[in-house]
Amino acid sequence: MDVLFLFRIREHHEEMLEKEFPGVHFLFDRKTDDPAIETSEIIVTYGVDIDENVLDRAKNLKWIMVASAGVEQMPLGRIAEMDIPVTNVRGIHKTPMAETMLAHILAYKKKLRDVYDQQERSEWKQKIRGTELLDSKALILGPGAIGGEVGRLLQAFGVRTFGCNRSGRPAEYMDEMVSFDGLLEALPEMDTVISVLPSTPETKGLLGRDHFAAMKDTALFLNFGRGDLYEEKVLIEALENGRPAAAVLDVFETEPLPADNPLWKMENVTVSPHISSHSGKYIDRSLEIFMPNLRAYLEGKADQMENRVDPERGY
Repeated sequence: MDVLFLFRIREHHEEMLEKEFPGVHFLFDRKTDDPAIETSEIIVTYGVDIDENVLDRAKNLKWIMVASAGVEQMPLGRIAEMDIPVTNVRGIHKTPMAETMLAHILAYKKKLRDVYDQQERSEWKQKIRGTELLDSKALILGPGAIGGEVGRLLQAFGVRTFGCNRSGRPAEYMDEMVSFDGLLEALPEMDTVISVLPSTPETKGLLGRDHFAAMKDTALFLNFGRGDLYEEKVLIEALENGRPAAAVLDVFETEPLPADNPLWKMENVTVSPHISSHSGKYIDRSLEIFMPNLRAYLEGKADQMENRVDPERGY
């Protein structure tokens, strides 16, 4: 049985897989034009290189393992028609992303940009006035694995956490919950608003002018989910109007962010080039999900594989 990797992993990872699964033929660091596409039973990919042409050629394909959480760039409708199981690595981003978000929140609250700017000018001034996280409120759009982890960290700082999902159902490390329908009413109370929502038909364009206008003029907005949560021009207009006060953005409508995009030059915006999930442990964590699933697959228990993706929902 052929298992085709469409990206590079380290040599010790290759050796580990070959040792753990001696009956499996692994093909590492291949491209979509490789003839092995036609014979491979399993394809391991980041998702962006799987299109309908690849699916047409993959005559023996039985399972797609996506080493990413997002699958919105894949032809999910066609995959559903072919009835090919898809799994992803949902949850492995929670530690690096939550730590990054917390770092940005603390940097904003403690005015660290001002501290760094003063150092550049060799200025000794003690008029910088930061604020505390204690007793503040944070709204987390998408309180799943990543949202729950940032909620846990914020609670340790004495922040009251509010989760927001489609139904308002309870979520771990959230003190209170609101549904998408109750979002507009909840926003005026929030000191920090964080989105880690995936891209789905329900989340595209979820935030509009009314939502940003409802935010505090001291609120920090962070988007670490997907760039189609709002129209970028609407966010820019909102930031120019002072609601929210500032934004930290890791995702954008167009990536890479064009050099002429106004967000680069806005003093109340931090542009992060979609790097919040980067970690030296990324592949290790991906394989920790892939290997048990591969064992289940080989044992004829594909229905028990973790992190199955619903192609119709997109997650």
